[in-house]
Amino acid sequence: MEPDKKLLERWQAAEILLFGGSAGSFKILFRIVKELSETFGKTVILVIHRKKNFYSEIEKLFAENSRMLMREIEDKDILKKNTMYIAPANYHTLIEYGGYFSLDVSEPVWYSKPSIDVTFESAAEVYGGKCVAILLSGANQDGANGLLKIRESGGLTIAQNPEDAEMPEMPRSAINNGGAEYVLTQEEIFQLLLS
Repeated sequence: MEPDKKLLERWQAAEILLFGGSAGSFKILFRIVKELSETFGKTVILVIHRKKNFYSEIEKLFAENSRMLMREIEDKDILKKNTMYIAPANYHTLIEYGGYFSLDVSEPVWYSKPSIDVTFESAAEVYGGKCVAILLSGANQDGANGLLKIRESGGLTIAQNPEDAEMPEMPRSAINNGGAEYVLTQEEIFQLLLS
């Protein structure tokens, strides 16, 4: 199924693209990292649940296979176009007015640090309708409230189809709370990303 015209227009107008993923999202995220071009035209942020000691392997694998400039977020980094950022383990990543990141050491949210909700909610405040967020496979509800905030602020929100996700709970939570404006399969997500 081709993306509809309204979806494409909003996609093309966006400046920032956020992905949230947990259990079962690695394969799709790895494919995203490999396929997005160095002239993609948006800032890309990956917020992935993972254990601290597992972090370097993901970061290394992604960096070796990314066509886009890729970096782990550091406190006060400026958000740049055509750059893919990965939220560091053991911190919450926030986006601040003025277009820079800040890292926070407060308690985990949904047992997770980084929390997808924390990043998505800050993106909603700063970017509003210039934001696209895609919530992928995961085994808890992190990201559902953040996705709803982005939708309420005029941003484009997408959840992976739960029937297509290895762990359906995370995208299903976003569908159930009204946070997901669109529900797309992996292939439909890629059609949009590469359009």
